[in-house]
Amino acid sequence: MALLVGVLLAVVVGVFATGVGLDRDRAFYPVVTIVVASYYALFAVMGASTHVLALELLGGAVFVCAAVAGFRWSLWIAVLALAGHGLFDFVHASVITDPGVPTWWPPFCLAYDVTAAAYLAWLLLSRRVAAAQPAR
Repeated sequence: MALLVGVLLAVVVGVFATGVGLDRDRAFYPVVTIVVASYYALFAVMGASTHVLALELLGGAVFVCAAVAGFRWSLWIAVLALAGHGLFDFVHASVITDPGVPTWWPPFCLAYDVTAAAYLAWLLLSRRVAAAQPAR
């Protein structure tokens, strides 16, 4: 069920963002990437573990850096960051034991991330969104 909800929510958010023009701004999907990367840190705080928080912040920093690179140079990097975070969701429990993570979160977030990455890739391939910033 978590997988289905993740896919449906990512499609709804993507279509909504396109419909109202939110994703015309290059920052939209990099910001989505930063937000999804921040949740594991929140769960570490909820689990009251400073050690796990430090690990989650290190992991999240990788995705934040990729999101910034995607914004600055090419949104294809944001596609890779979102999809990569989905893969991180898949292996998260075997890499970091975070007692604050709800059991349904990793499959939900995996589905959301991969679907959002696929939607952004479709926007880029169809040229609805430009991959790179215009030259200054």
